[in-house]
Amino acid sequence: MKKIAGMQPYFFPYIGYWQLIDAVDCFVLFDEAQYIKQGWVNRNRILKVGGGWQYIQVPVAKHPMSASIREVQIAANAKWQSRILNQLAQYGSRAPFYEDTFGAIEAALVRASAQSIGTLNSRLIREICALLSIDTELVVSSDHGFDYSEVKETGDWALAHAAQLGATELINPIGGFDLLDAEKFKARGIGLSSLETPATTYSQSAAPFEPSLSIIDVLMHNGIAGTKELLAKRRIVCRVESAQH
Repeated sequence: MKKIAGMQPYFFPYIGYWQLIDAVDCFVLFDEAQYIKQGWVNRNRILKVGGGWQYIQVPVAKHPMSASIREVQIAANAKWQSRILNQLAQYGSRAPFYEDTFGAIEAALVRASAQSIGTLNSRLIREICALLSIDTELVVSSDHGFDYSEVKETGDWALAHAAQLGATELINPIGGFDLLDAEKFKARGIGLSSLETPATTYSQSAAPFEPSLSIIDVLMHNGIAGTKELLAKRRIVCRVESAQH
């Protein structure tokens, strides 16, 4: 059995992203997908002093509307790393795992410098996986050389990845399951399952609780051990059985 999943390489994504990575043997970082402005590829959310949330963001250079994630460049001479670290400093007086988390994020930003937002995010995702002891194989789609000649519909991208990686099961976030053609996967002997997670809450230095913030916020309040416990709070529901069942 080989379980795979895949998503676009997002910037310090929320905990559900890491729950999905942790649930599979191989995870595809789909950097050939079209870059979407004001999405989660170059920004995410953390707490804000005084309540609510704020964005942390990597500025990107001008690019064609049709540009893929791997083609979008980070804006030149933008001191975004120091700006983000300054934003994170506000956790210092209220988050129990501030010191360890701030140090890890600072080191990751230094090591993961890159010109492309896709390359940056792929490197940061590897850094966080290492921090959380997630040993899932990470495949950057543009590096792998997938054959997309049979891709006709949105769900066919995932089918191409799964089939060419020898998967027996694709696990998808429950919100994206309807994009997949179950019959196509069944014909290839690939099972389909959905990742279902309860609403993740934890002791947070904010009232009311702000859900679905960046993994940085989760680490600030739970540390590595507590975050790993939250990763396990998930359920895999089989939708289409593979030929090996």
